Amino acid sequence: MENLKNRTNKDLIKPLRVVILGAGESGTGAAVLAKSKGFDVFLSDKGKIKDKYKSLLVQYGITWEEENHTEEMILTADEVIKSPGIPDKTDLIVKLKRKGTPVVSEIEFAGRYSNAKMICITGSNGKTTTTLLTYHILKKAGLNVGLAGNVGKSFALQIAENKHDYYVLELSSFQLDDMYNFKADVAVLLNITPDHLDRYNYKLQNYVDSKFRVIQNQTAGDAFIYCLDDEVTAKEVEKKNIQARQYSFSIKQKVEQGAYLNENQLIVNINQTNQTLMSIQELALQGKHNIYNSMAAAIVAKLTDVRKEIIRDSLSDFQNVEHRLEFVAKVNGVEFINDSKATNVNSTWYALESMQHPVVLILGGVDKGNDYSMLMDMVKEKVKAIVCLGKDNKKIQRAFKGAVENIVEVTSAQEAVAQSCKLAKKGDTVLLSPACASFDLFENFEDRGHQFKAAVRSL
Repeated sequence: MENLKNRTNKDLIKPLRVVILGAGESGTGAAVLAKSKGFDVFLSDKGKIKDKYKSLLVQYGITWEEENHTEEMILTADEVIKSPGIPDKTDLIVKLKRKGTPVVSEIEFAGRYSNAKMICITGSNGKTTTTLLTYHILKKAGLNVGLAGNVGKSFALQIAENKHDYYVLELSSFQLDDMYNFKADVAVLLNITPDHLDRYNYKLQNYVDSKFRVIQNQTAGDAFIYCLDDEVTAKEVEKKNIQARQYSFSIKQKVEQGAYLNENQLIVNINQTNQTLMSIQELALQGKHNIYNSMAAAIVAKLTDVRKEIIRDSLSDFQNVEHRLEFVAKVNGVEFINDSKATNVNSTWYALESMQHPVVLILGGVDKGNDYSMLMDMVKEKVKAIVCLGKDNKKIQRAFKGAVENIVEVTSAQEAVAQSCKLAKKGDTVLLSPACASFDLFENFEDRGHQFKAAVRSL
């Protein structure tokens, strides 16, 4: 794909034109970086732009518009940087690609201007936790490290304003789809389960191909870390001619290069150096899925030459991310857990797996082609009632009719909490783990989680 890499404005009368679509954290950061590199920059957002981002755009003298996409301003671009939330099927993107205009992600664009080591983490579930955990370890080791991608501050803005030696990047499939020349020095693929299939023509292989873009452009000097226990990933690895050095992790078998368990001891084996890190009981993050996340972060740390003691300390003192199995409060003997970040069925399955008491489960939102049948056994075992939080709950109603005694419908976080209180009794857990996107009733999953917590705290 042709792009602006290695092109400068020095010998040009007219500066190259970069258009950014979307004025969130990534888009605003990309605009600042493009402006700092001397490009003619225009930013367009179909919605309202938050005041904090407007201030940044004004500060850097960037031209922008909101609540509109003026096509004559956008179609003149030499390159477009788009928000990962904008699908390729959107009319404007189709027109740009028909014209041959390169359309890239913030990560692709910003990566051109940094020589830092890139640690890139993706997967259907656990990527935020693993990214934050990896960043926590490297930071504790004293490395000059930035946190970006789907978490932290804009990657592009950090490159414009700060210089880091390492970046830990959480990458979604949508970001990977618009990355072409960018290369991960260390790529981590945690797992692949059906998610966002509405963006991939409801074909799992399309989604798999998207996730595996994390290893594109890697060479023999780079590292690829993946879960050997994840069937979809393991099968795909066998099919591919992977150039990077491979490190796997497993809780079921010993691995030659990577991490595994031996009688509940977490072992890291890199270049035939076998080290017992710690007992899994000492991990700050409990549950099977978090053992995997901790293993992946530990391998990254070892490849970055972090000392064993620092890795062990970091894995035992890490504070979990907001909206991911976050304890909110205990009211009248009922525990309330905020897992709003669970936007797919597999995440909700993991959440239910870790529950120790009868659950009132708050499910629902924008369905992304979910197959709820994979939750059925867990729901029958652990869930006493379901509260459907969304505008259209028919699919959930059909899926679990007869599996639980009570299924009720609500359209706000306040209603969800109120109904859950009626259905729960002392010793139960109310779990918000929606398995769906949030955009029908909320701004995003954070907004959903915040509203849920506010409703609980007002009881």
